[in-house]
Amino acid sequence: MSGLSLSRRGLLAGASALGASAALTACGAKTGTETSSGAGAKADTSGSTVKVGLLNSLSGTMAISEVTVHNALLLAVKEINAAGGVLGKKLGPVSQDGASDWPTFAEKAEALIKDDKVVATFGCWTSASRKAVKPVFERYKSLLYYPVQYEGLEESPYIFYIGATTNQQIVPALDYLKKQGLTRLYLVGSDYVFPRTANKIIKAYAKAKGMKVVGEDYAPLGSTEFSTITNKVKDAGADAVFNTLNGDSNVAFFKEYKSAGLTAKSLPVLSVSIAEEEVKSIGTQYLEGQLTAWNYYETTPGAANKKFVAAYQAAYGKDKPTSDPMEAAYISVYLWKEMVEKAGSFDVAKVKAASDGITFDAPEGKVTVDGASQHVYKTARIGKVGSDGLIEEVWNSGKPIKPDPYLKGYDWASGLS
Repeated sequence: MSGLSLSRRGLLAGASALGASAALTACGAKTGTETSSGAGAKADTSGSTVKVGLLNSLSGTMAISEVTVHNALLLAVKEINAAGGVLGKKLGPVSQDGASDWPTFAEKAEALIKDDKVVATFGCWTSASRKAVKPVFERYKSLLYYPVQYEGLEESPYIFYIGATTNQQIVPALDYLKKQGLTRLYLVGSDYVFPRTANKIIKAYAKAKGMKVVGEDYAPLGSTEFSTITNKVKDAGADAVFNTLNGDSNVAFFKEYKSAGLTAKSLPVLSVSIAEEEVKSIGTQYLEGQLTAWNYYETTPGAANKKFVAAYQAAYGKDKPTSDPMEAAYISVYLWKEMVEKAGSFDVAKVKAASDGITFDAPEGKVTVDGASQHVYKTARIGKVGSDGLIEEVWNSGKPIKPDPYLKGYDWASGLS
């Protein structure tokens, strides 16, 4: 939920099966090992500590966004351990660097499962990274908790999607623009799965809702050349730009945007991959007044968020912002903990069976797990970047929205999947 460089979803993290020493009690295997039914991968739960995998880009183009997600995961692990752990066992975080590279993500995922014998893995950012590791987690029947908003049109029995799906971010963003009378859209995105799929959905919405897409352009991941695209945007007669760029490309795009004389007032940009961390990296002077669509902001009201922000800044620095992907990563560990404790077991099949209806008083507000889709009910929020670099909410959905990853509840979306 939003990195600056490579595709927010584009990093791949391959995973390795969880090998564990243990075995099935009655069959002569070691006690304390839990095996995912039908899988071959074994998580080691025999000791006083169980390992959890953290799979993020700690280097490369996506590190600007993913290091903060990694930090939020570590904070959750630390807090849970301080409160007694999970089922009486402490959590031992094992970090792997996806290095902003899809094949590396897949390799590291397999290493976490097979070599480190983790009980669950938390991470990935770009859809490319998620799609790269998806077959790994499915092959070994091990769980991945994915923290970033994404393009929808996907479900996996071994992934819990903690970030927003399309009807909890992109569709509310389009509803908001339409209500503001901004009906002529120019689509700018990075050239990979998330932006292209998101824009396919946007075009279907626009066609059905009396909006018009007046232009559509893609830049390679990591691209820093936006003069041509910016000039096309300027001449297109658009009311607003819908931005699905990811990673460092946003820096170059918004600098070029301002250089071309375009402003939030003259031609607003609504971004779905820029959060507080990216605002700081791009420069507030380039983003002030621009719009974002998320489910959480550092400024989101509530005691749970005040506690989260204070804890994060105490751990990592008073000048460090919090953001939607970080918050989703943080709560993903707590949601997993609640599932495990409800199941009374680390076993994957039992954890999955216990997931439906799990709730958590999150910094973003109350969230609830939908066990059928393994997505989460989330409140949609539109925000505006302020002069202080923080994002202030200008609209919210009023209540958590049920996840609908395949947009089955929207007539205009039929045929998209």
